[in-house]
Amino acid sequence: MYDLIILGGGPAGYRAAERAAAKGFKTLVFEKRALGGVCLNEGCIPSKTLLYSAKLYDYAKGGSAKYGVTSENARLNHAAVIQRKNKVVKKLTMGVGAALKAAGVEVIREEASIVGRADGGYAVTSSGQSYVGARLLIATGSAPMLPPIEGLAASLESSFALTNREALDLPAVPATIVIVGGGVIGLEMASYFRSAGSEVTVVEMLDAIGGPIDREIAQSLQKAYEKKGVKFLLNTAAIKFEPGAVSVKLGGAVSAIHCEKSLVCIGRKPVLPAGIESLNVTLNRGAIVTDERMMTSALNVWAAGDVNGKSMLAHTAYREAEVAVNNMAGEPDAMDYTAIPSVIYTNPEAAMCGETLASARSKGIDAVERKVSMQHAGRFVAENEGSDGTFKMVLDRAGRILGVSILGNSASEIIFGASLMIGREMRARDVERIVFPHPTVSEIYRETIF
Repeated sequence: MYDLIILGGGPAGYRAAERAAAKGFKTLVFEKRALGGVCLNEGCIPSKTLLYSAKLYDYAKGGSAKYGVTSENARLNHAAVIQRKNKVVKKLTMGVGAALKAAGVEVIREEASIVGRADGGYAVTSSGQSYVGARLLIATGSAPMLPPIEGLAASLESSFALTNREALDLPAVPATIVIVGGGVIGLEMASYFRSAGSEVTVVEMLDAIGGPIDREIAQSLQKAYEKKGVKFLLNTAAIKFEPGAVSVKLGGAVSAIHCEKSLVCIGRKPVLPAGIESLNVTLNRGAIVTDERMMTSALNVWAAGDVNGKSMLAHTAYREAEVAVNNMAGEPDAMDYTAIPSVIYTNPEAAMCGETLASARSKGIDAVERKVSMQHAGRFVAENEGSDGTFKMVLDRAGRILGVSILGNSASEIIFGASLMIGREMRARDVERIVFPHPTVSEIYRETIF
């Protein structure tokens, strides 16, 4: 008998397991693939490893000349990049396993199916063995969304079409690649493969890239990509996959784009565990509905991470897991999604948190926007020759900070400040009292206030 059974060993699952064990819960985790989930094995970490190699290569093949550093005959060894990526992933997954072992968490590396209510809690089965837990946490994550496009299934089977999982393990850089989807995953993959030498075309159904990011920043990011040679087809739908080509439709015109590989990344969908129907939990468009405590409609059943469809980001999953476990332990806690940061880890980086001016006004908020060039931060000028960058802050009329959007390198490292300011409902005058280290890019917050 366990105090808590967790289905899924990704960010939500392993964070919840560590926290639950620390609170004295006898905890069992089931993970059918690898500890760390999608983020650690085929998403966040491996993609950033590739992108860092691409950034170094961009500098080595000419970008560093602006800083008085030159090199000759630079080349990117894709096989070595993949080898290093695998080493990084292995190191971190082993770290997760070691941490769970040290915490006293039992891990079974198999898939589990939910049976339903049992004496004292809920029963699950795996490989013919039955396990009972007083509580269940469902953290089974998500999978790539695959639209019903003609020829896509066969193209995935033949490896002409890829998802992000396969793209991160390609043995060689394709000469040409068509990326369907101009969101975070599509843009990061476009950035890597273009730097690595591919001719890249991004096909996006909407009229802008980057999903919900600030429209002006999205346009600036697109221009930066185009300068590197990435081609964008906006307001364009992929309608057919066939060996060596992706057919697209723009308006009434249909054309075929010939390519060596194609990548489909139009979003992700929750993965529900086998036997979920036995719990009678409420679902919404395939996602498990949870309240602010991460509780489902079933007694003593929680859900955290991508499976609830609220905010499919690893750092959101970490916090949701903490909220769930705190409430299990009788420590009231609530999830707040108003200050969740998101980042596009390209070169340059883009990051946002909270509202854009457009989203604030769409909600009826009387908001204003303050905008400055990243050139106002001395550290940025010193390290980003020829790059401008943009920093935007959205405030209500009382001066409360509602949102921040950034385009420029270091965005990923300073966006947490926006999360703190928005979450604490800080006002512009509060930022004036913060002493930022000088010179750092983070000083841009103060520069925007004055």
